[in-house]
Amino acid sequence: MSDDLWAAATRHPFLDAVREGTVAASSFDRWLSQDALFVADLLTFQARLLARAPRSAQGVLAGGCAALVAELDWFDGHAADRGLAPDPEPLPTTLAYRELLRRLDNEPFEAAATGLWVIERVYLLGWTSAKSADSPYSEFIDHWTVPEFAEYVDGLAALAEPQRHADLVDEVLRLEVEFWNMAWADAS
Repeated sequence: MSDDLWAAATRHPFLDAVREGTVAASSFDRWLSQDALFVADLLTFQARLLARAPRSAQGVLAGGCAALVAELDWFDGHAADRGLAPDPEPLPTTLAYRELLRRLDNEPFEAAATGLWVIERVYLLGWTSAKSADSPYSEFIDHWTVPEFAEYVDGLAALAEPQRHADLVDEVLRLEVEFWNMAWADAS
């Protein structure tokens, strides 16, 4: 596991621009649209993971599934408010993430749970790094840094085996960096 990859995934220039309010609306909207697609894929993955989870892991995973359903409703509302297409075309990085989630379906539970933990931990740490009362995106940032989400990530940590699955951790971190990078594509 690479500390440099963790830093790149959680302290990305896209997040800095969100914090500072300098990110172009088109870049933020591109990211938001693709993240909604990703969350739909994540819900599918997590529901399948819940179905094969040991009893001790079911509570945290079921709570995560319920939160993802609410998150998709929240995305729908914001997409409509921002005039975004309801069914955007997935970009290559979103498709690569979709493929990783499909691959994790065939991995042992511990590997799949580790991948999920990395995804959610990066999201929490990344948006926490973007916190600013002055950001025009503070409503979004606050939504993704609530204490309940941090508790959920802590619950996933109890299921994860990052040392045992270091290559997977690094793969997820690289995809996270690419997902942030994707927001900048064609940005002027």
